Amino acid sequence: MKPDKVLSMLGLAAKAGAIASGEFSTEKSVKEGKAFLVIVAGDASENTKKHFRDMTTFYEVPMYVYSEKEMIGHAIGKEFRASLAVNNESFAKNIEDKIKSKTTE
Repeated sequence: MKPDKVLSMLGLAAKAGAIASGEFSTEKSVKEGKAFLVIVAGDASENTKKHFRDMTTFYEVPMYVYSEKEMIGHAIGKEFRASLAVNNESFAKNIEDKIKSKTTE
């Protein structure tokens, strides 16, 4: 399995302090206008996905369903994480580009 560039970037962003993870912090980032990108784990509940989909649509923040809770948590040095917000514009752009190029591979 080749290393996941998206998860690697999330790890770098986390080290740089540019990630808010967990549902409460993710929501707070979006509502305060700090989030440039939201990622929700593919194995998060449908309710969680819908909640963030509705919220990110309203606040016009791009959202992607990506990877799994365990992988996302591991990438940012935490336990399981169903959602996270990237609060840095250049990291967000970079990660979004990698997600987009992954879906076209």
